[in-house]
Amino acid sequence: MTEVARAAGVSQKTVSRVVNGEPHVSPEVRDRVLRVIRELDYRPNNAARALLLGRYRRIGVVSLGTALYGPSTLLIALERAMQRAGYSFALAGTLEGQPASVAVEALLEQGVDGIVLSEPIDDGTPLRVGGDVPVVSLGEGVELTHGPGAVVGADGVAAARTATEYLLSLGHRTVWHIPGPHDWWAARDRTRGWREALAAAGAPEPPLPAEGDWSPASGYAAGRQLAQLSDVTAVFAANDDMALGALRAFAEAGLSVPGDISVVGYDDIPAAAYLSPPLTTVRQNFTAVAERAVDVLIAMIEGRPGPPEQPDLAVELTVRSSTGPVRDPGPTPTLTPLS
Repeated sequence: MTEVARAAGVSQKTVSRVVNGEPHVSPEVRDRVLRVIRELDYRPNNAARALLLGRYRRIGVVSLGTALYGPSTLLIALERAMQRAGYSFALAGTLEGQPASVAVEALLEQGVDGIVLSEPIDDGTPLRVGGDVPVVSLGEGVELTHGPGAVVGADGVAAARTATEYLLSLGHRTVWHIPGPHDWWAARDRTRGWREALAAAGAPEPPLPAEGDWSPASGYAAGRQLAQLSDVTAVFAANDDMALGALRAFAEAGLSVPGDISVVGYDDIPAAAYLSPPLTTVRQNFTAVAERAVDVLIAMIEGRPGPPEQPDLAVELTVRSSTGPVRDPGPTPTLTPLS
């Protein structure tokens, strides 16, 4: 830093302000310092900085370690948001059957200024985070025993209500639901929103088929069950992959979409617009969620006021060709498992 300051003709304090992204540096001076930094290939010593300032400029993320579209896309968006804010990214994945608290402890041992819990699930016991660093959770079920914390995320309940209400607005007497795994808070929110929309409309709540696991195979299994029922005219699947599996099951049963059954998914995966028919789905803005989470966390880390409240994190219904008006529904039979 001394060499950078000498070459740029400024004080070490000015170099420190530029490196840390602090204000009160003129654009001309900032550009000059950054040019010298590039010329000298200067890199801050993060270990020394942590000892001096008590900060690592590093944020930890606890991930489920899954390749599912939603969690993996959110993970990429979080990393990019942290890099833009000048923080490095440390990842700790949870193995199947391993509590998230193990990953949290691993991050605290590495040294992080804050932690993001991405898509927490319910493993039967409340997740207690006892470190002295602030924590932002992108879901429920987290109990903070020390330090500040917040929950940030898109409103999955409201989004599921919107999807269900849209199908009802097309004249469908009720809407069937293909649920995600019950230990995921996101799946519970989507089931809750579906139920709330039916109740508000006075529509009957049909029984749930077998619980899905987010995969096309589980959507296909649920779709085969639903295809046996003559009155199923509208289906809301908790994610696009399960909706994709249901589309295959309906096609095999000789049912047309949307002529016989309208289908709505959730996530807007890249393939959704290219299915046959293109899938109506709830689009999540993962970038908006990640940026909000990082802004809230860094404000807590740096001890400054958080960003203004944002009640709506850009979840919207994208209407395509898999939905249409109802066609002559019949009575509701009892759902029976496949043999």
